[in-house]
Amino acid sequence: MASYDVTLEWIGGPTRTIDIDERETVLEATRQADAPLPYGCRTGACGTCVGRLLAVDETASVDADTVEDVFDVTDAFAYRREPRALKPRHRDNGYVLLCIATPETACRVAVGSQVQSELVDNPWK
Repeated sequence: MASYDVTLEWIGGPTRTIDIDERETVLEATRQADAPLPYGCRTGACGTCVGRLLAVDETASVDADTVEDVFDVTDAFAYRREPRALKPRHRDNGYVLLCIATPETACRVAVGSQVQSELVDNPWK
């Protein structure tokens, strides 16, 4: 059974690498490692747990504030079920629902409330 190092980068905050078994979701692993991420439904329907894929292995990295370099989420994660909270354009831009995503390679992911806010239009801007 394989496991992969998934590095979580809180924008403007800490970075933490967690070894995640290929059969567990990122959310499950972070809860066990005492590195909690926000979540709601745990079924891929609400989008609270969203992250943004930054790199598909530990040697390829980009700045967490850069969105020009987009990696294909299917290169790094498999889903347990359909990610209903993400529109196709979100998936194309590297967003991943961590509550239902299982790793398929080592990768780096931007996480936290700022990533989730990128998906929601703010009418007060």
